[in-house]
Amino acid sequence: MKKATRQQTRTHNSQLILKTIYDRGQVSRAEIARLTHLTRTTVSDVVAELMHEGLVEEVGVGPSAGGKPPILLSVVDDARHLIGIDLANSEFRGAIINLRGEFRHRLNLPVAERDGDAALELVYSLIDELLAVAERPVLGIGIGSPGLMDARQGVVRVAVNLNWRDLPLGDLLEARYDLPVYIANDSQVAALAEMRFGSSKDAGSVIVVRVGRGVGSGIVLNRQLHYGDNFGAGEIGHVVLDPAGQLCRCGNRGCLETFVSSRALLRQARQAAEADPRSALHRYAASPGDLNIDVLFRAFQDGDPLACRLIEDAGARLGTSIANMAASLGIQRVVLAGSLARFGAGLAEPVRQALAARWLPALTAEMEVEMSTLGDDIVILGTAALLLSHELGIV
Repeated sequence: MKKATRQQTRTHNSQLILKTIYDRGQVSRAEIARLTHLTRTTVSDVVAELMHEGLVEEVGVGPSAGGKPPILLSVVDDARHLIGIDLANSEFRGAIINLRGEFRHRLNLPVAERDGDAALELVYSLIDELLAVAERPVLGIGIGSPGLMDARQGVVRVAVNLNWRDLPLGDLLEARYDLPVYIANDSQVAALAEMRFGSSKDAGSVIVVRVGRGVGSGIVLNRQLHYGDNFGAGEIGHVVLDPAGQLCRCGNRGCLETFVSSRALLRQARQAAEADPRSALHRYAASPGDLNIDVLFRAFQDGDPLACRLIEDAGARLGTSIANMAASLGIQRVVLAGSLARFGAGLAEPVRQALAARWLPALTAEMEVEMSTLGDDIVILGTAALLLSHELGIV
């Protein structure tokens, strides 16, 4: 192993101290030295630099242990702002976020029928407008995009809905804005959001499964996002369950997405309503074509047998896929997110039952399956976590 250079050591120490202050909320220099095993001189020098950069400030005094009361330090939450972009829906969503994941400004632009170059121009417009209202120095730009990403090179390898293939999005944005740019798959950054801002703050590893128009997952191992050798880690939506099943948008048949996505559930609900004029679903929509996910949710809340069965079946199939992934990785915490997370226990319970039926009982007894509390902001918050990790070492 090569010996670290002086600059590498300084960067490491600076990030370690900043992370310690960030995680502790308020902490003294002496406590930082104790927690990091760095000398008090090193801590004092680094803290002085962080204060000069405006990232850290003194916020008062702590309780005395018999001598002079210690001065407490805290991160200045609005010292830097982050640009987070979510390209995964029918509208491109962007936000200015501070270092604590608090939103300072939001902007959504409808995609309509744009793809290819037109979709890229819409990304430019979204970032242009956000930067125009930024009131603090911008740390960088984080992007969560659908499709297959080469996160290290910042290249969108394939994004079917946007008609992007081998698009060097990272290079294009860095050249245009002269800011650090980080790009990852939307489900992958969602896992980072749960780890940094969600209910998994104290977990070392987590699987986050997003179920909406598509199905995808993100994997965090030992607090590091796991991309996989081909950057496809977590792409469970396009693992084939039934080769004779429905044609999937990826070209295969019977993928998980064709069974449990919102599009799949609505297709099944419409078919059931058309086949049975007495179906209770007719109480919620004038015609099968008017069924949407909100209608299906209302029927589910009212205890409609068909709606409940559809969600239960979706949860069982989802649980089977999660069991395979959790068993391979040895991860015991799973968080469900996306537009179907609104079904709560109706989706989570069959997932738990499927896990229990398909893995060692001694291990599934320790499994945690929870619903995300981050809602529609999960991808944008994930891009913020991506920036915090790469630029400030806060993981």
